[in-house]
Amino acid sequence: MSSVHAHTHDHSSHDHAHGHAHAHAHEHDHGGFNGRERKLIFAFVLTTVMMLVEMVGGFWSGSLALVADAGHMLIDALALLLAVMGAWFARRPADARRSYGYGRLEVLAGFVNALTQFALVAFIAFEAVSRLFHPSEILSGMMLVVAVIGLLVNLLVLRTLHGHAHDDVNLAGATLHVLGDLLGSVAAVVAALLVRWLGWNWADPVLSLLVSLLILNSAWRLLRRSAHILLEGVPEGMNTGDVAEALRTADPSIRDIHHLHVWQLASGSRMATLHAELHDEASSGVAIAAINRLLAERFGIQHVTVQVDPDDCPDHLRGCGGHGHR
Repeated sequence: MSSVHAHTHDHSSHDHAHGHAHAHAHEHDHGGFNGRERKLIFAFVLTTVMMLVEMVGGFWSGSLALVADAGHMLIDALALLLAVMGAWFARRPADARRSYGYGRLEVLAGFVNALTQFALVAFIAFEAVSRLFHPSEILSGMMLVVAVIGLLVNLLVLRTLHGHAHDDVNLAGATLHVLGDLLGSVAAVVAALLVRWLGWNWADPVLSLLVSLLILNSAWRLLRRSAHILLEGVPEGMNTGDVAEALRTADPSIRDIHHLHVWQLASGSRMATLHAELHDEASSGVAIAAINRLLAERFGIQHVTVQVDPDDCPDHLRGCGGHGHR
């Protein structure tokens, strides 16, 4: 359901008229799980089952690559469960304590997922170095069978989640975990072949280290992305100077734009607040409509709060003087 609100308040203490316009685009789907959440649940079940198989196979065969991948899949299972909970809670409506709703839980879930990847990399690295100095016998046949099954399962899970991670930090975190699993399965397959046909037992811990480096790179990118949103950063690819300049030409009644803030509540949910100085106070309704339309159509900002300043900005003591100031 979507709703649009526009209202204007008068504050006599400043002898100014302040106009506030809000444009909301919220979709609430209450009840059962939606299609995206069902995909996450399916991925969670598959990952959990495969984790148990790899854990048993890893200890039985003596393969660090399988044990490490099973540990990764355990974290992945928890990450997928957290992603389901984050997506479900994000659909809860706003309440008296959280006026913006629970959408940011998706970003928080992605942030936590990235942190768990760092812990996983540390575990793999420690175990791999220990195995290099203290090699042990590996049952390469069993290792190969389990690794191939894990590879196929991870391909299926990744295909299930593919298509939404680019605009959903929560799902991106879950997909990152699965991608790490896929790389772990590939490494386990290669290591099993090298151990079986060439007798290179050292290949098992070495390939585990290689996978951990790949995971570390992806985890760092996700951590930066989710932290940027949590810190109210400007959406990626957007420049507040360009937004302010575009707003100044949105309608002839607009004299200046300042105190501009643009951020994201969650992935794809952009918000903005700003002050608009007008040439003519009577044209505030037209100016507000033009501002909302331009921000929605050109910059994808659906939730906008506008304060109209017919005269000089009343907040000059708080740094309101700069053009396009954030």
